[in-house]
Amino acid sequence: MAEDSGPEPLGEILSKLFSSRGWGRRQERINLERAWEEAIGPEFATQTRVAGLKRKILEVHVKGAVLLQELSQFHRRKILEKLKQKLGTHAITDVKFKAGNW
Repeated sequence: MAEDSGPEPLGEILSKLFSSRGWGRRQERINLERAWEEAIGPEFATQTRVAGLKRKILEVHVKGAVLLQELSQFHRRKILEKLKQKLGTHAITDVKFKAGNW
């Protein structure tokens, strides 16, 4: 029989609770969306939406082909630099834009 090592630390209990309820992922999503809005600026924030983060590549849906092309070709590097400043250099390696409707 295993020895009782005493009460479990509160931080560990809360960590397990957050993981089991998915709250950690929701908070990460909120942080990602806020960082995106700050990096993209108000001019484009209403025309774009974070779709997800897969393998450190941020996927963003964009309203309209013209804006998609503009962001991809002219703003991508600057946006990526801002995101890395806000989220850390290892959080995101690239930004991928896709046409989307919502």
